[in-house]
Amino acid sequence: MNVELKPGERVDELQRNGYRIIQDPGRFCFGMDAVLLSGFARVKPGERALDLGTGTGIIPILLEARTQGESFTGLEIQEESADMARRSVNMNGLEERIRIVTGDIKEAAQIFGAASYHVVTCNPPYMTANHGLKNPKEHLAIARHEVLCTLEDVISQTARILMPGGRFYMVHRPFRLAEIMTGLCAHGLEPKRMRLVYPFADREPNMVLLEAMKGGKPRITVEKPLIIFKEPGKYTDEIRDTYGY
Repeated sequence: MNVELKPGERVDELQRNGYRIIQDPGRFCFGMDAVLLSGFARVKPGERALDLGTGTGIIPILLEARTQGESFTGLEIQEESADMARRSVNMNGLEERIRIVTGDIKEAAQIFGAASYHVVTCNPPYMTANHGLKNPKEHLAIARHEVLCTLEDVISQTARILMPGGRFYMVHRPFRLAEIMTGLCAHGLEPKRMRLVYPFADREPNMVLLEAMKGGKPRITVEKPLIIFKEPGKYTDEIRDTYGY
């Protein structure tokens, strides 16, 4: 389906099911973290999944392509991004499978209701409001710094939205891992799987993928490291084969 683009927008191929996505390089384009999260998350047949802070809808679209979930919802506070996400959903003919809602993560449980989803995903802002230099462009600052929501907001709302036994999937930075684990446990979300992501085998990890279960029993599996590049400019076989790069 053809779709009208606004000034500055472009259409990118997703290498999955022929799907495409509308993006504006002047605002924000999805990165490797979103792709890795969509591959790490598990949505079973018949399950409903919600993506918090969905941006232009990349995670719901990739989850729809990769899984047998019943339905997918994206929540996004910035109307310009939500509009791009809706147009991408329409362009791919996914209106019956994916819904984009404009709203605030801090009000997610009020918007959707308690215990309403089997799966919640989130690729949140990594930096606290006081960490590092904040981008002068508001939409980029919102994506990278905790301007409109905090890690606590994401975790507390997820705990309310998930059904008992439901699963939460998040990608974040390893330097906040202790804070993340403490927050998850405090809200009854038991960490179950963790995978560290390394740009190169001899570098420190720069991302962490996490799965937590609402009401789960204490026991976590630490999966083997995920290496992005085998040498500069060349993805590893796992990235090429599993993630379509």
